[in-house]
Amino acid sequence: MKPKKTAAYWPHLKKNGGWLVFGALIIAMGGVLEIFQTNFMANIVNTIEAADEQGATYDEVMGAIWQNGGIMSLITLLAIAAGIIGVVLLANGSMRFGAGLRSSLFRAVQSFSFANIDKFSTASLVTRLTNDITNVQNTYIQTLRMGTFTASMLVGALINALAVSPKLATLTLFSIPVIGILIFIIVKLGFPLFEKMQKAIDGLNLRVQETATNARVIKSFVREEHEKKRFNVSAEHLCNVSIKASALMVTVMPMMQLVMNLTTVAALWMGSSMVQTGELEIGNLMAYNTYIMHILMSMMMMSMTIIMYSRARASSRRLKEVLNEESTITDKEDPVTEPVQAGRVEFRHVSFRYNESSPDKVLDDVSFTVNPGEVVAIVGATGSAKTTLVSLIPRLYDVSEGAILVDGVDVRDYGLKTLRDGIGMVPQKNVLFSGTIRDNIRWGDRDATDEQVQKAARDAQAEDFILAFPDGYDTRIDQGGVNVSGGQKQRLCIARAMIKKPPILILDDSTSAVDSDTESRIRQSFKEHLEGTTVFLIAQRISSVRDADRILVLESGRLVGEGTHDELMASNAIYQEIVESQKKGVGN
Repeated sequence: MKPKKTAAYWPHLKKNGGWLVFGALIIAMGGVLEIFQTNFMANIVNTIEAADEQGATYDEVMGAIWQNGGIMSLITLLAIAAGIIGVVLLANGSMRFGAGLRSSLFRAVQSFSFANIDKFSTASLVTRLTNDITNVQNTYIQTLRMGTFTASMLVGALINALAVSPKLATLTLFSIPVIGILIFIIVKLGFPLFEKMQKAIDGLNLRVQETATNARVIKSFVREEHEKKRFNVSAEHLCNVSIKASALMVTVMPMMQLVMNLTTVAALWMGSSMVQTGELEIGNLMAYNTYIMHILMSMMMMSMTIIMYSRARASSRRLKEVLNEESTITDKEDPVTEPVQAGRVEFRHVSFRYNESSPDKVLDDVSFTVNPGEVVAIVGATGSAKTTLVSLIPRLYDVSEGAILVDGVDVRDYGLKTLRDGIGMVPQKNVLFSGTIRDNIRWGDRDATDEQVQKAARDAQAEDFILAFPDGYDTRIDQGGVNVSGGQKQRLCIARAMIKKPPILILDDSTSAVDSDTESRIRQSFKEHLEGTTVFLIAQRISSVRDADRILVLESGRLVGEGTHDELMASNAIYQEIVESQKKGVGN
């Protein structure tokens, strides 16, 4: 079993902890330096105020001003340097953390079974890998930058305010609990709103993904306006949720500013009386007023940090859901690592449900054996679970009941890599990747030579159209393979599977877009160059399967017929109906 992935979230913080800790300390030093400046400003004001009383000369006063002003300038330069260095260190740490976390999340998704991916949805996984990680990453840098700066400023300002006048400082302390309550309200009400925002972004991503992927279908059915309306609904939903979250901030922030302003006015009123009675110097009152502003601004900045944390908390929980998700398909403790050799496949009373709690079985008590080198065709009406059946062999899903054996070994006992290395698959939905034609064929065997790539293309009847391109095998395939036809895409996918020379080859309706003559030549190349390979062939056309060694007939997830074309034509009513329906289609 794989270790739980809970720990995958934190090693990235530890790995980049040095950047983050040193950056935070330097930022905190900048906050302390900011407070020190106020003391020297107070010295300048007090020096000028006391000059007449003490009979100080002009040169003495200017000397004191230049001395304190010079120190303030030096402190300013140090504070600027600390701010720049601290932000650079924090940015390095947070970006490296984000990159590491994104890699861990991507690896986790790559380990998922189809059932896991179905649980989250593709659009949601895209949001989590992009927007959610960015939220968390930005929160770390902003929390450490603003949090440490404001914390050091808050503590320094409180200490200095108490030193200037404990009486005035007591007045300020009364405002801190009020601001704390407002911050609590932000966290309590903000978290559910931010979680809804992230889900709304999922929905918007889904609309964009579907529209971009299915652009040709949308245009061919002239459904652009319909899709625009659907997109607008998702965009409007995100807008409304965002407005609610913003409304919370808009409501709470003025209340904080009101508390700050009232505290400042009260402090100035009381401080003015103390200056008149000689209890407090005017410079110290100015310094105290600055300390109040530092204290209250620190509280405001902390509230902003907490708002960011509230949103990042929702994103963080979504990331942990992925990182902590255990794949429904994993290797056992001591998996079989001996490669698949013969390609013998046996289904023993196999049943399958996509949802284990569902009472309905997608496959129900299916049993058959395929000997090495046999070509077995699978036919049935749409929805009869043909694709599901072949997907169980490489463990894209796991059986709910029964067992599937490959070369006498339960597929669940194999290591996933070992099992899938022995199986070539051309799925129903043909997928090509961005890159050259050569790169796409080499996906089946990354160590294949150029000669092997070309031979696989010839066997798949793809070389003619490849060489018709100006760049031949170096022709770039656009995203999703939109610059090649459906038939060309199918033949490239077949070449990718053939170059692997697997003991088991699964072809899921992989020749539906090619003509009968080309399909016949492809089947002939299987016999000549994949001798000994066990082939599972799903096809809609009877002409594609009639020469198979055996044909399996599925109906509603049950195996209702098995035999050659002639045997089934003589004994199986469902197969006869399929054949007759295709004859009628040809006649029409």
